[in-house]
Amino acid sequence: MFGGNFLLKGRTAEALYHNVAKCAPIYDYHCHLSAKDIYEDLVFQDISALWLKYDHYKWRAMRYAGVPEELITGKGSSLEKFTAWAKTCERLIGSPLYHWANMELQTYFGVESILKERNAEEIYHFCNARIKKEALSPVKMIQSSKVKLICTTDDPLDDLAFHKLLRTERSLDFMVRPTFRPDKALNIGKEEFLDYVGTLGTVTGQSIHSYSDFMKGLRDRIEYFGTNGCLLSDHSLESLSYSPTSEEEVSDIFLRRMKGHKLTKEETERFRQHTLTLLALEYHRAGWVMQLHIGAYRNTNGERFKALGADAGYDVMNDFNILEPLAQLLDGMEGQKGLPKTILYTLNSKDNLVLSALPHCFGEDEAAGKLQFGPAWWFCDNKEEILRHLTAIANQGMLADFVGMLTDSRSFLSYVRHDYFRRILCSYIGELVDNGEFDADEDILAGIVEGICYKNIIKYLGDSVK
Repeated sequence: MFGGNFLLKGRTAEALYHNVAKCAPIYDYHCHLSAKDIYEDLVFQDISALWLKYDHYKWRAMRYAGVPEELITGKGSSLEKFTAWAKTCERLIGSPLYHWANMELQTYFGVESILKERNAEEIYHFCNARIKKEALSPVKMIQSSKVKLICTTDDPLDDLAFHKLLRTERSLDFMVRPTFRPDKALNIGKEEFLDYVGTLGTVTGQSIHSYSDFMKGLRDRIEYFGTNGCLLSDHSLESLSYSPTSEEEVSDIFLRRMKGHKLTKEETERFRQHTLTLLALEYHRAGWVMQLHIGAYRNTNGERFKALGADAGYDVMNDFNILEPLAQLLDGMEGQKGLPKTILYTLNSKDNLVLSALPHCFGEDEAAGKLQFGPAWWFCDNKEEILRHLTAIANQGMLADFVGMLTDSRSFLSYVRHDYFRRILCSYIGELVDNGEFDADEDILAGIVEGICYKNIIKYLGDSVK
Protein backbone atom coordinates (compact mmCIF):
# COMPACT_ATOMS: atom_id res chain seq x y z
CA MET A 1 0.00 0.00 0.00
CA PHE A 2 2.78 2.46 0.95
CA GLY A 3 4.75 1.83 -2.21
CA GLY A 4 7.39 3.88 -3.93
CA ASN A 5 4.85 6.25 -5.47
CA PHE A 6 2.72 6.76 -2.36
CA LEU A 7 1.14 10.26 -2.42
CA LEU A 8 2.82 11.09 -5.74
CA LYS A 9 0.50 12.34 -8.51
CA GLY A 10 1.87 12.16 -12.03
CA ARG A 11 5.18 11.49 -13.73
CA THR A 12 6.73 14.83 -12.85
CA ALA A 13 6.05 14.27 -9.16
CA GLU A 14 7.49 10.77 -9.36
CA ALA A 15 10.62 11.97 -11.14
CA LEU A 16 11.22 14.83 -8.69
CA TYR A 17 10.78 12.59 -5.69
CA HIS A 18 12.85 9.62 -6.88
CA ASN A 19 15.61 11.63 -8.54
CA VAL A 20 15.92 14.55 -6.11
CA ALA A 21 13.95 14.43 -2.86
CA LYS A 22 14.09 10.80 -1.78
CA CYS A 23 17.79 10.61 -0.96
CA ALA A 24 18.33 14.24 0.06
CA PRO A 25 19.90 14.69 3.51
CA ILE A 26 17.86 15.98 6.45
CA TYR A 27 18.68 19.14 8.39
CA ASP A 28 16.32 18.99 11.36
CA TYR A 29 16.53 22.56 12.64
CA HIS A 30 13.84 22.19 15.32
CA CYS A 31 13.10 19.10 17.39
CA HIS A 32 12.79 17.92 20.98
CA LEU A 33 15.24 15.04 20.91
CA SER A 34 17.56 14.63 23.87
CA ALA A 35 21.29 15.25 23.50
CA LYS A 36 21.72 12.89 26.46
CA ASP A 37 19.94 10.07 24.63
CA ILE A 38 22.06 10.63 21.53
CA TYR A 39 25.30 10.67 23.53
CA GLU A 40 24.52 7.58 25.57
CA ASP A 41 23.23 5.83 22.43
CA LEU A 42 21.59 2.97 24.32
CA VAL A 43 19.94 0.22 22.32
CA PHE A 44 16.18 0.67 22.48
CA GLN A 45 14.30 -1.58 24.91
CA ASP A 46 11.40 -2.51 22.65
CA ILE A 47 9.12 -1.05 19.99
CA SER A 48 6.60 0.28 22.54
CA ALA A 49 9.19 2.23 24.51
CA LEU A 50 10.63 3.60 21.29
CA TRP A 51 7.31 4.32 19.61
CA LEU A 52 4.76 5.19 22.28
CA LYS A 53 6.56 6.50 25.37
CA TYR A 54 6.67 10.20 24.42
CA ASP A 55 4.22 10.44 21.53
CA HIS A 56 1.29 12.64 22.59
CA TYR A 57 -0.03 12.50 19.01
CA LYS A 58 -0.76 8.80 19.51
CA TRP A 59 -1.95 9.35 23.09
CA ARG A 60 -4.66 11.79 21.97
CA ALA A 61 -5.98 9.38 19.37
CA MET A 62 -5.97 6.45 21.78
CA ARG A 63 -7.84 8.37 24.48
CA TYR A 64 -10.49 9.51 22.04
CA ALA A 65 -10.88 5.90 20.93
CA GLY A 66 -11.64 4.93 24.53
CA VAL A 67 -8.32 3.28 25.40
CA PRO A 68 -7.80 3.37 29.20
CA GLU A 69 -4.88 5.45 30.46
CA GLU A 70 -3.34 2.29 31.87
CA LEU A 71 -2.57 1.27 28.27
CA ILE A 72 -1.34 4.72 27.23
CA THR A 73 0.89 6.23 29.92
CA GLY A 74 0.10 3.76 32.71
CA LYS A 75 1.49 0.42 33.88
CA GLY A 76 0.15 -1.77 31.11
CA SER A 77 2.65 -4.11 29.51
CA SER A 78 4.52 -3.12 26.37
CA LEU A 79 2.59 -5.64 24.28
CA GLU A 80 -0.73 -4.45 25.70
CA LYS A 81 0.11 -0.83 24.85
CA PHE A 82 1.28 -1.77 21.36
CA THR A 83 -1.89 -3.76 20.72
CA ALA A 84 -4.06 -0.91 22.01
CA TRP A 85 -2.32 1.46 19.60
CA ALA A 86 -2.72 -1.01 16.72
CA LYS A 87 -6.46 -1.29 17.42
CA THR A 88 -6.71 2.51 17.32
CA CYS A 89 -4.46 2.93 14.29
CA GLU A 90 -6.35 0.51 12.04
CA ARG A 91 -9.39 2.83 12.15
CA LEU A 92 -7.58 6.18 11.66
CA ILE A 93 -8.85 6.75 8.14
CA GLY A 94 -7.72 10.13 6.78
CA SER A 95 -5.23 10.68 9.60
CA PRO A 96 -1.49 11.36 9.13
CA LEU A 97 -0.91 9.09 12.13
CA TYR A 98 -2.01 6.13 10.01
CA HIS A 99 0.49 7.11 7.33
CA TRP A 100 3.34 7.88 9.72
CA ALA A 101 2.89 4.72 11.78
CA ASN A 102 2.95 2.38 8.82
CA MET A 103 5.74 4.32 7.08
CA GLU A 104 7.85 4.06 10.25
CA LEU A 105 7.28 0.32 10.52
CA GLN A 106 8.15 -0.13 6.87
CA THR A 107 11.16 2.20 6.80
CA TYR A 108 12.91 1.19 10.02
CA PHE A 109 11.79 -2.40 10.55
CA GLY A 110 10.94 -3.71 7.10
CA VAL A 111 7.31 -4.43 8.03
CA GLU A 112 5.29 -4.74 4.83
CA SER A 113 1.92 -5.48 6.44
CA ILE A 114 -0.45 -2.72 7.50
CA LEU A 115 -0.67 -2.52 11.30
CA LYS A 116 -3.93 -3.93 12.69
CA GLU A 117 -5.11 -5.39 15.95
CA ARG A 118 -5.07 -8.92 14.52
CA ASN A 119 -1.39 -8.77 13.50
CA ALA A 120 -0.19 -6.52 16.35
CA GLU A 121 1.47 -9.25 18.40
CA GLU A 122 3.28 -10.65 15.34
CA ILE A 123 4.57 -7.20 14.33
CA TYR A 124 5.49 -6.42 17.95
CA HIS A 125 7.75 -9.48 18.23
CA PHE A 126 9.13 -8.95 14.71
CA CYS A 127 10.16 -5.37 15.53
CA ASN A 128 11.68 -6.35 18.87
CA ALA A 129 13.72 -9.07 17.19
CA ARG A 130 14.94 -6.48 14.67
CA ILE A 131 15.88 -4.08 17.48
CA LYS A 132 17.87 -6.80 19.23
CA LYS A 133 19.50 -8.24 16.12
CA GLU A 134 20.64 -4.90 14.73
CA ALA A 135 21.19 -3.21 18.12
CA LEU A 136 19.05 -0.30 17.01
CA SER A 137 19.92 2.89 18.88
CA PRO A 138 19.47 6.66 18.46
CA VAL A 139 22.65 7.08 16.43
CA LYS A 140 21.77 4.21 14.10
CA MET A 141 18.28 5.65 13.52
CA ILE A 142 19.70 9.11 12.83
CA GLN A 143 22.33 7.83 10.44
CA SER A 144 19.93 5.56 8.56
CA SER A 145 17.67 8.60 8.02
CA LYS A 146 20.54 10.59 6.39
CA VAL A 147 20.31 13.28 9.07
CA LYS A 148 23.13 15.82 9.00
CA LEU A 149 21.95 18.35 11.59
CA ILE A 150 19.84 18.12 14.76
CA CYS A 151 18.93 21.26 16.69
CA THR A 152 17.56 20.32 20.10
CA THR A 153 15.45 22.58 22.35
CA ASP A 154 17.18 23.71 25.55
CA ASP A 155 16.47 25.95 28.51
CA PRO A 156 18.98 28.81 29.03
CA LEU A 157 19.96 27.29 32.40
CA ASP A 158 21.01 23.99 30.82
CA ASP A 159 24.73 23.34 31.21
CA LEU A 160 24.76 21.68 27.75
CA ALA A 161 26.97 18.96 29.19
CA PHE A 162 25.86 16.33 26.69
CA HIS A 163 26.25 18.70 23.77
CA LYS A 164 29.83 19.24 24.88
CA LEU A 165 30.43 15.51 25.23
CA LEU A 166 28.98 14.86 21.77
CA ARG A 167 31.34 17.42 20.33
CA THR A 168 34.48 16.30 22.17
CA GLU A 169 34.05 12.57 22.67
CA ARG A 170 32.06 11.33 19.72
CA SER A 171 33.03 11.22 16.07
CA LEU A 172 29.67 11.40 14.31
CA ASP A 173 28.74 12.16 10.73
CA PHE A 174 25.99 14.52 11.88
CA MET A 175 25.91 17.64 14.07
CA VAL A 176 23.89 18.16 17.25
CA ARG A 177 23.42 21.81 18.22
CA PRO A 178 21.51 23.38 21.13
CA THR A 179 18.66 25.88 20.70
CA PHE A 180 18.03 28.69 23.20
CA ARG A 181 14.43 28.39 24.50
CA PRO A 182 13.86 31.06 27.22
CA ASP A 183 10.10 30.63 27.74
CA LYS A 184 10.48 30.33 31.51
CA ALA A 185 12.43 33.58 31.61
CA LEU A 186 9.66 35.45 29.79
CA ASN A 187 6.71 33.95 31.68
CA ILE A 188 6.91 36.45 34.53
CA GLY A 189 3.37 35.71 35.67
CA LYS A 190 4.05 32.03 36.40
CA GLU A 191 4.58 30.86 39.98
CA GLU A 192 7.99 29.39 39.22
CA PHE A 193 9.39 32.66 37.81
CA LEU A 194 11.02 33.79 41.06
CA ASP A 195 12.80 30.47 41.53
CA TYR A 196 13.92 30.63 37.91
CA VAL A 197 15.46 34.08 38.40
CA GLY A 198 17.26 32.82 41.49
CA THR A 199 18.70 29.87 39.58
CA LEU A 200 19.73 32.15 36.72
CA GLY A 201 21.72 34.17 39.25
CA THR A 202 23.35 31.02 40.61
CA VAL A 203 24.25 29.69 37.17
CA THR A 204 25.74 33.02 36.04
CA GLY A 205 27.42 33.71 39.38
CA GLN A 206 25.72 37.03 40.00
CA SER A 207 22.96 38.37 42.20
CA ILE A 208 19.87 39.51 40.33
CA HIS A 209 18.19 42.47 41.97
CA SER A 210 17.04 44.48 38.95
CA TYR A 211 15.81 44.09 35.42
CA SER A 212 19.22 45.09 34.09
CA ASP A 213 20.78 42.31 36.19
CA PHE A 214 18.21 39.90 34.76
CA MET A 215 19.00 40.88 31.17
CA LYS A 216 22.72 40.63 31.83
CA GLY A 217 22.16 37.09 33.06
CA LEU A 218 20.30 36.16 29.89
CA ARG A 219 22.99 37.78 27.75
CA ASP A 220 25.60 35.72 29.57
CA ARG A 221 23.64 32.57 28.74
CA ILE A 222 23.32 33.62 25.10
CA GLU A 223 27.07 33.95 24.97
CA TYR A 224 27.48 30.55 26.64
CA PHE A 225 25.10 28.89 24.18
CA GLY A 226 26.92 30.59 21.31
CA THR A 227 30.26 29.15 22.38
CA ASN A 228 28.60 25.74 22.38
CA GLY A 229 27.37 25.91 18.80
CA CYS A 230 23.88 27.39 19.16
CA LEU A 231 22.35 28.66 15.92
CA LEU A 232 18.75 29.42 16.86
CA SER A 233 16.46 30.64 19.60
CA ASP A 234 12.86 29.53 20.01
CA HIS A 235 9.85 31.10 21.71
CA SER A 236 6.33 29.87 22.37
CA LEU A 237 3.90 32.80 22.02
CA GLU A 238 0.70 31.44 23.53
CA SER A 239 -0.84 34.90 23.45
CA LEU A 240 0.14 38.02 21.57
CA SER A 241 -0.58 41.67 22.19
CA TYR A 242 1.44 44.82 21.73
CA SER A 243 1.40 48.16 23.51
CA PRO A 244 4.13 50.81 23.81
CA THR A 245 6.24 50.51 26.95
CA SER A 246 9.60 51.65 28.26
CA GLU A 247 12.63 50.29 30.07
CA GLU A 248 11.50 52.13 33.21
CA GLU A 249 8.04 50.58 33.17
CA VAL A 250 9.37 47.07 32.54
CA SER A 251 11.97 47.51 35.28
CA ASP A 252 9.19 48.47 37.68
CA ILE A 253 7.11 45.45 36.62
CA PHE A 254 10.11 43.18 37.24
CA LEU A 255 10.81 44.65 40.70
CA ARG A 256 7.19 44.34 41.81
CA ARG A 257 7.11 40.72 40.70
CA MET A 258 10.37 40.03 42.58
CA LYS A 259 8.66 41.37 45.70
CA GLY A 260 5.86 38.88 45.24
CA HIS A 261 3.21 41.15 43.74
CA LYS A 262 0.63 39.77 41.31
CA LEU A 263 0.76 41.27 37.84
CA THR A 264 -2.03 42.05 35.41
CA LYS A 265 -2.20 40.30 32.07
CA GLU A 266 -1.26 43.59 30.39
CA GLU A 267 1.85 43.89 32.56
CA THR A 268 3.00 40.36 31.79
CA GLU A 269 2.50 41.00 28.08
CA ARG A 270 4.47 44.27 28.21
CA PHE A 271 7.30 42.56 30.07
CA ARG A 272 7.43 39.76 27.55
CA GLN A 273 7.28 41.93 24.41
CA HIS A 274 9.98 44.28 25.71
CA THR A 275 12.25 41.45 26.86
CA LEU A 276 11.76 39.58 23.60
CA THR A 277 12.66 42.72 21.66
CA LEU A 278 15.89 43.10 23.64
CA LEU A 279 16.68 39.41 23.16
CA ALA A 280 16.08 39.74 19.42
CA LEU A 281 18.83 42.36 19.31
CA GLU A 282 21.20 39.90 20.98
CA TYR A 283 20.21 37.17 18.53
CA HIS A 284 20.86 39.54 15.65
CA ARG A 285 24.31 40.35 17.01
CA ALA A 286 25.06 36.65 17.48
CA GLY A 287 23.90 35.81 13.94
CA TRP A 288 21.18 33.47 15.25
CA VAL A 289 17.80 32.66 13.77
CA MET A 290 14.80 33.47 15.98
CA GLN A 291 11.79 31.14 15.90
CA LEU A 292 8.34 32.26 17.05
CA HIS A 293 5.83 29.45 17.59
CA ILE A 294 2.45 31.18 17.79
CA GLY A 295 -0.87 29.95 19.07
CA ALA A 296 -0.65 26.94 21.39
CA TYR A 297 -3.34 26.78 24.05
CA ARG A 298 -1.90 24.49 26.68
CA ASN A 299 -3.19 22.19 29.42
CA THR A 300 -6.88 22.57 28.64
CA ASN A 301 -7.86 19.80 31.06
CA GLY A 302 -6.83 20.83 34.56
CA GLU A 303 -7.41 17.45 36.18
CA ARG A 304 -5.36 15.61 33.59
CA PHE A 305 -2.60 18.22 33.88
CA LYS A 306 -2.42 17.51 37.62
CA ALA A 307 -2.23 13.79 36.96
CA LEU A 308 0.09 13.67 33.93
CA GLY A 309 1.82 17.05 33.70
CA ALA A 310 2.52 19.13 30.59
CA ASP A 311 2.93 17.87 27.02
CA ALA A 312 0.63 14.92 27.63
CA GLY A 313 -1.80 15.49 24.78
CA TYR A 314 -4.12 18.12 26.24
CA ASP A 315 -3.01 21.12 24.20
CA VAL A 316 -4.92 22.59 21.25
CA MET A 317 -4.61 25.48 18.80
CA ASN A 318 -5.60 28.95 20.01
CA ASP A 319 -7.73 31.37 18.03
CA PHE A 320 -6.76 35.03 18.26
CA ASN A 321 -5.86 37.80 15.83
CA ILE A 322 -2.12 37.89 15.26
CA LEU A 323 -1.40 40.38 12.48
CA GLU A 324 -1.40 43.72 14.28
CA PRO A 325 0.55 42.71 17.42
CA LEU A 326 3.00 40.57 15.46
CA ALA A 327 3.64 43.28 12.87
CA GLN A 328 4.20 45.81 15.65
CA LEU A 329 6.55 43.46 17.49
CA LEU A 330 8.64 42.84 14.38
CA ASP A 331 8.59 46.53 13.52
CA GLY A 332 9.89 47.37 17.00
CA MET A 333 12.77 44.95 16.49
CA GLU A 334 13.46 46.39 13.04
CA GLY A 335 13.39 49.91 14.46
CA GLN A 336 16.26 49.14 16.84
CA LYS A 337 18.21 47.55 13.96
CA GLY A 338 17.89 44.26 15.77
CA LEU A 339 15.50 42.08 13.78
CA PRO A 340 17.27 38.74 13.29
CA LYS A 341 16.44 36.15 10.70
CA THR A 342 13.08 34.90 11.92
CA ILE A 343 10.88 31.87 11.29
CA LEU A 344 7.18 32.31 12.07
CA TYR A 345 4.94 29.33 12.83
CA THR A 346 1.20 29.19 13.40
CA LEU A 347 -0.85 26.45 15.02
CA ASN A 348 -4.01 27.77 13.35
CA SER A 349 -4.06 27.67 9.56
CA LYS A 350 -6.49 30.61 9.43
CA ASP A 351 -3.28 32.68 9.70
CA ASN A 352 -1.58 31.16 6.65
CA LEU A 353 -2.11 34.18 4.41
CA VAL A 354 -0.94 36.57 7.11
CA LEU A 355 2.26 34.65 7.80
CA SER A 356 3.04 34.02 4.14
CA ALA A 357 2.65 37.74 3.29
CA LEU A 358 4.11 39.46 6.39
CA PRO A 359 7.73 38.30 5.80
CA HIS A 360 7.86 40.40 2.63
CA CYS A 361 7.51 43.58 4.69
CA PHE A 362 10.90 43.09 6.39
CA GLY A 363 14.50 42.53 5.38
CA GLU A 364 14.32 43.66 1.75
CA ASP A 365 17.95 44.78 1.68
CA GLU A 366 19.35 41.64 3.28
CA ALA A 367 19.55 37.94 2.34
CA ALA A 368 16.70 36.41 0.37
CA GLY A 369 13.90 35.17 2.61
CA LYS A 370 15.14 36.75 5.84
CA LEU A 371 11.73 36.17 7.43
CA GLN A 372 10.20 32.78 6.81
CA PHE A 373 6.77 31.23 7.26
CA GLY A 374 7.83 27.99 8.91
CA PRO A 375 6.42 24.58 7.96
CA ALA A 376 2.94 23.36 8.85
CA TRP A 377 3.27 22.68 12.56
CA TRP A 378 1.74 20.15 14.98
CA PHE A 379 -2.03 20.12 14.31
CA CYS A 380 -1.29 21.40 10.80
CA ASP A 381 1.24 18.65 10.04
CA ASN A 382 -1.00 16.65 7.67
CA LYS A 383 -1.49 16.36 3.94
CA GLU A 384 -4.27 18.93 3.55
CA GLU A 385 -2.65 21.55 5.77
CA ILE A 386 0.79 21.06 4.21
CA LEU A 387 -0.76 21.66 0.81
CA ARG A 388 -2.54 24.77 2.09
CA HIS A 389 0.73 25.98 3.58
CA LEU A 390 2.70 25.44 0.36
CA THR A 391 -0.06 27.08 -1.67
CA ALA A 392 -0.13 30.12 0.61
CA ILE A 393 3.63 30.65 0.34
CA ALA A 394 3.55 30.14 -3.44
CA ASN A 395 0.64 32.54 -3.88
CA GLN A 396 1.96 35.26 -1.60
CA GLY A 397 5.69 34.98 -1.95
CA MET A 398 8.58 32.76 -2.97
CA LEU A 399 8.16 29.05 -2.39
CA ALA A 400 11.57 28.37 -3.93
CA ASP A 401 13.23 30.14 -0.94
CA PHE A 402 11.26 28.22 1.73
CA VAL A 403 13.53 26.66 4.39
CA GLY A 404 11.61 23.40 4.45
CA MET A 405 10.55 20.70 6.88
CA LEU A 406 11.46 19.83 10.48
CA THR A 407 10.25 17.12 12.88
CA ASP A 408 9.30 19.02 16.09
CA SER A 409 9.35 15.57 17.69
CA ARG A 410 10.70 13.59 20.62
CA SER A 411 10.83 10.35 18.62
CA PHE A 412 13.81 8.99 16.73
CA LEU A 413 11.39 7.43 14.25
CA SER A 414 9.84 10.75 13.21
CA TYR A 415 12.20 11.36 10.32
CA VAL A 416 9.69 9.68 8.04
CA ARG A 417 7.77 12.95 8.36
CA HIS A 418 10.39 14.48 6.10
CA ASP A 419 9.69 11.78 3.53
CA TYR A 420 5.94 12.37 3.95
CA PHE A 421 6.45 16.11 3.42
CA ARG A 422 8.75 15.58 0.42
CA ARG A 423 6.20 13.37 -1.32
CA ILE A 424 3.52 16.02 -0.83
CA LEU A 425 5.90 18.77 -1.99
CA CYS A 426 6.84 16.88 -5.16
CA SER A 427 3.20 16.10 -5.89
CA TYR A 428 2.24 19.77 -5.44
CA ILE A 429 4.99 20.99 -7.77
CA GLY A 430 4.45 18.14 -10.20
CA GLU A 431 0.77 18.97 -10.60
CA LEU A 432 1.61 22.61 -11.40
CA VAL A 433 3.97 21.44 -14.12
CA ASP A 434 1.64 18.78 -15.51
CA ASN A 435 -1.20 21.32 -15.61
CA GLY A 436 0.94 23.69 -17.65
CA GLU A 437 1.18 26.23 -14.83
CA PHE A 438 4.99 26.06 -14.59
CA ASP A 439 7.70 25.23 -17.09
CA ALA A 440 8.96 21.63 -17.17
CA ASP A 441 12.61 22.70 -16.94
CA GLU A 442 14.26 19.78 -15.16
CA ASP A 443 17.21 21.77 -13.84
CA ILE A 444 15.09 24.57 -12.37
CA LEU A 445 12.60 22.12 -10.86
CA ALA A 446 15.37 20.02 -9.35
CA GLY A 447 16.96 23.16 -7.91
CA ILE A 448 13.68 24.23 -6.29
CA VAL A 449 13.00 20.82 -4.73
CA GLU A 450 16.59 20.36 -3.61
CA GLY A 451 16.55 23.83 -2.07
CA ILE A 452 13.39 23.21 -0.06
CA CYS A 453 14.60 19.76 1.04
CA TYR A 454 17.90 20.97 2.51
CA LYS A 455 19.94 23.58 0.64
CA ASN A 456 17.86 26.59 1.69
CA ILE A 457 18.17 25.81 5.39
CA ILE A 458 21.94 25.36 5.03
CA LYS A 459 22.20 28.79 3.43
CA TYR A 460 19.84 30.27 6.03
CA LEU A 461 21.76 28.94 9.03
CA GLY A 462 25.21 29.61 7.60
CA ASP A 463 28.38 27.86 6.55
CA SER A 464 28.94 26.18 9.94
CA VAL A 465 26.28 23.55 9.17
CA LYS A 466 27.66 22.46 5.79
